[in-house]
Amino acid sequence: MTTRRAFLSTMLAAGLAPRLGWADVGCPDFLAAARLADGSHALFGMGADGSERFAIPLPGRGHAAAAHPTRPEAVAFARRPGSFALISDCASGTLLQSLQAPAGRHFYGHGCFSGDGALLFTTENDFEHGTGRIGIWAREENYRRIGEFSSGGIGPHDILRLPGQDVLVVANGGIRTHPDHGREKLNLDEMSPSLTYLTPSGALLDRVMLPDDLRQNSIRHLAAREDGLVAFAMQWQGEPGLPLPLLGLHRRGGSLRLGSAPEPEQIAMAGYVGSIAFNGSAGRIALTSPRGGRAHLFDDDGDFLGAMRRPDICGIGATRDGFVATDGLGGISILGAHLMPQAALPRAWDNHLVTI
Repeated sequence: MTTRRAFLSTMLAAGLAPRLGWADVGCPDFLAAARLADGSHALFGMGADGSERFAIPLPGRGHAAAAHPTRPEAVAFARRPGSFALISDCASGTLLQSLQAPAGRHFYGHGCFSGDGALLFTTENDFEHGTGRIGIWAREENYRRIGEFSSGGIGPHDILRLPGQDVLVVANGGIRTHPDHGREKLNLDEMSPSLTYLTPSGALLDRVMLPDDLRQNSIRHLAAREDGLVAFAMQWQGEPGLPLPLLGLHRRGGSLRLGSAPEPEQIAMAGYVGSIAFNGSAGRIALTSPRGGRAHLFDDDGDFLGAMRRPDICGIGATRDGFVATDGLGGISILGAHLMPQAALPRAWDNHLVTI
């Protein structure tokens, strides 16, 4: 891989390289950030079997990333609240651009591209006004910021584009924060999480609110099936130890469905889901809880199928036959009928596996 990367870098420098795609960096299936044994940080390209395709150094702890739909470019976001996002050429390993959140803003650790890859959308906090914003960056103009619009709620965390559609889905966690208070949650008694559907220009197409007794269930992470069914994961901010649902299912224009495990397993999740993935071909949804050391599997009707245990499990991504998961102890596991450890590496994987 080092020889191939050096070759591509030479071709790029000479202006001779053809238009590159993800196949030119080994066809990775996922992006994942990690802390290495020496304390440094990097963004990795991974195969569905956990094999490493490339590694790009990061200046600090990463959270999630966004993959360009066709070009081998990745945007790595700092752990929230963070002010940097780094765009890297995964073929050459070089930094293309460093994005800084505007004054009075910070990134929430997630972003996504438009279907044609021309625009990058980032979730942001306007912390002086306590409102959620979506930043717009133009790739063909060296990722110049060209606009922004309301996320339709407070504390937008995750964002995705519905498959095959020019529709953005935003997980508004409902939690107000301010950098002067670190990660302190400032409005727990007045939370109002929401799931919003927006056009790329910011027009609100649909908004889903949770029942009032679940208003402290922060909507955090998203996954979507090819036909537009959205699965979202929640993190409970209220009284601990309650067996409350942490999975939601929704289709634009439809009704909300919630999914729960049997009470002992629901309590074991500690009110916290770190990541979610949707395997549409298998009709399965996977939720992970690093606090509970568990992965929960549901079908696409929101019915519980089973639990698997793994310490500090968090990153989760769909494969052809099931799921692959990462954990903070360096583990990579395959989740099918059972959890099968595949590797234990000298690194601490961060929260997410981002599908390319």
